[in-house]
Parts: sequence; C-alpha cells; structure tokens
Amino acid sequence: MARWGMVIDLRKCVGCQTCTIACKVENAVPPQIFWRRVVDTEVGEYPDVQRLFLPMACMHCSDPPCLEVCPTTATYRREDGIVDINYDLCIGCGYCIVACPYLARTLIEENTPYFGEAGFIPPEQMLYDDDRTGVCTKCTFCLPRVDEGLQNGLQPGIDPEATPACVISCIANAMAFGDLDDPTSQVARLSTRTTPCGCSRKWDWILACTTSWTARPVSPPGRPHVPRSR
Repeated sequence: MARWGMVIDLRKCVGCQTCTIACKVENAVPPQIFWRRVVDTEVGEYPDVQRLFLPMACMHCSDPPCLEVCPTTATYRREDGIVDINYDLCIGCGYCIVACPYLARTLIEENTPYFGEAGFIPPEQMLYDDDRTGVCTKCTFCLPRVDEGLQNGLQPGIDPEATPACVISCIANAMAFGDLDDPTSQVARLSTRTTPCGCSRKWDWILACTTSWTARPVSPPGRPHVPRSR
C-alpha cells in the first residue's frame, strides 16, 4: 500500500498563487472558499529577516486532530494516508475547523455562482456538487484524480492525469507528489534531504504530517517560529 504525500520546496515557491487557482478550478470550489492558498510571510529576527511564500492546505496529518473531534466519524484517514470527509455523515458542526492548526477546513454554507445573477456557467455546472452544501470541506489531494489514475494504470506523481492539480500547475516545480514509502520517488528523496550544515530542511513542527515543506535555512539554524501573515 502506497503512502501518498506532498513535499513543497519553499526555496522555489514564488507566491504566484497558480496552485490556488488550479485547485479552485479542479474542485469547483465556491467563491471566497479556498482549499489551498499561499501566505506571504516573514521568518527570522531583525536584521536577519527573509520573505517566505508558504503554501497552505490540508496537511493530511498522520494523527489528524480533526479526526479526533469529529462527532460523527465523517472525517477519516485512508490506509494510503489521505484524510478525507464523508459528506453523508458530516453535520457541519465545525469542530474540525476549530481543531485544525493549519486553518485548512471550511464550511460551505451554500454554493453560489461566481457571476451572480448570470447563474452557474457551464464549467461550474459540470462540477457542481450539492453534497458539499452545509458540510466542511478541504483539500483531498485531488482524490478522484489519484484513484482514477490508479485504476487506469497510471502513477500518481509521475503521470499528470493522476497527480494533484496544484502540483502539475506549479510554474516553479516547487511541489512534488508521490509515494513516501518508495525510496526511489521524488517525494521520498526530498523529504530526507539535508542542508550542507547537516540539519534537515523540514521544520520539525510538521514532521508528523504527510505533507512537508523544505525551506531555506535561517541563520542561526534551528526551528523558526510559526510565520505570521502580512
């Protein structure tokens, strides 16, 4: 069984928000709802301060706090590591939204068209899902793409048709997706890479998660504070 994961190289991310838009288009996310976003942050202490673009989405944690607080077991973790939501069981209580430390979950109160009185345009109509009204939603690692690709003999992380839309749309190739348990995969190699000084580029406060970031070292090396938005 594969363990799907994503690695994001923060040295490459340019903050263009292409992944944000690709996610909205692929998943027909309503206006003002974002399953993925890129936060403009600062790390370090003056005068050694660096600007950092930090892509944010569901981290598909190995021990998801959202799962623990869900009163209906709507949130569940698959054997392949992907955390998903059963909309038929979700009651929209919002407990998981409060429990998520990454602000990655959103309650869709109603599906509204992007162009107001013009109604839903054809692309919106094709992807409209009434089951997502009144429930919590989040990034699913483009689960339908991954599962359909596997059924068709494709390899997620290698074949674009079986890879999350955000990954294949990244203009800087900052994102990688694949099987973390496959030592030959790009995500496995990136997740274990170290800096010249010997320290891991991954921030230790997200090591338990399926998604990980690789960042430029901040001098002195060590664990940075949680970045703030500007």
